[in-house]
Amino acid sequence: MGARLSPVALALAAAACALLAIASAPWALGQPWLNFVFKPLATLAVIAYAWPRGRGTPERRWVLVGLGFSLGGDVALLWPQQGFLPGLVSFLLAHLCYLLAFTRTQRLAARPVWFMAYAALAAVVLWQLWAGVPGPLRAPVLAYVACLGAMAAQAAVLWRSGVARGGVLAAGGALFMLSDTLLASNKFAGPLPLASLWILASYWTAQWCIASWLAPPDQRPSTRM
Repeated sequence: MGARLSPVALALAAAACALLAIASAPWALGQPWLNFVFKPLATLAVIAYAWPRGRGTPERRWVLVGLGFSLGGDVALLWPQQGFLPGLVSFLLAHLCYLLAFTRTQRLAARPVWFMAYAALAAVVLWQLWAGVPGPLRAPVLAYVACLGAMAAQAAVLWRSGVARGGVLAAGGALFMLSDTLLASNKFAGPLPLASLWILASYWTAQWCIASWLAPPDQRPSTRM
């Protein structure tokens, strides 16, 4: 294979693509084509960053598949109305893949307090937004929130279990929860000021943190718990 871009170059590429996608919003440049071009490219930059990491570990496969489903969700949500349900399903599958990756290192819910904390947070979010969720979407939204909360909770479990790079992983899980809470609030409760800035900035930061959990190419895999 040819020379790879350095992590710094990929970070700059991801940030530039993310900024251009965010700038497509009406409150910024108001150019929708920027979103269609640079939103998928930002996630592809995260995938390129993750690709050489974690070689020889079982979690690598599932993180990469999760990023692939995330890319599919990003593309679906380029059409916010028609693509919402397909995008929701794509991201639900992404969270299941991440959860599978995280349980390769530590058993599911090894520290139940984090699952209780995220379950309480998810319940509060649903309670606040439930009235605005259309009837046909309630079951998919409920399933999605359960998978998202479990993913974020398991990320925190790895952090508190002392797994290498667990702190950045836990941050990724929390930021994903924040991003989707903002997205749901913007969709079901009412428009948020500068919504795309807060939603997408926290989303891509979360994905980068999850990719960063995988061991760098020049490091051996961390010891299993």
